[in-house]
Amino acid sequence: MKNSTMRMTEQRALILKILRSTKSHPTADWIYQEARKSLPNISLGTVYRNLRLLSASGEIMELDYGSGYSRFDSNPENHYHFLCQECGRMFDIDLKLFADLNDLVEKTLGAQVKEHRLEFYGICRECQKH
Repeated sequence: MKNSTMRMTEQRALILKILRSTKSHPTADWIYQEARKSLPNISLGTVYRNLRLLSASGEIMELDYGSGYSRFDSNPENHYHFLCQECGRMFDIDLKLFADLNDLVEKTLGAQVKEHRLEFYGICRECQKH
């Protein structure tokens, strides 16, 4: 783990395993339902608490859209996302623009950029077929 002071509990290890087994950027509720298959007594509170700890330690990325729920990404490195407005699926986009955009903003504003987030919204290929 990136934060060596955080103990790897059975619940935390299971949550990480579930999150790393999908590319769907799931919600905490989805992760909870999956975790219950292996640990029937795990609580939703335990899932939320561990997701917060994993996010704070840099192990995962929390994507907060201000809609009352977050989605979680097992890839904590900065990268872009596309959210389908029809089916709700989220996809990673492999664009190498981070340094260029950070430099542009720094030069324009005279500020120091620590990080940025950029998402794309539209209709995915599968939904366009229907």
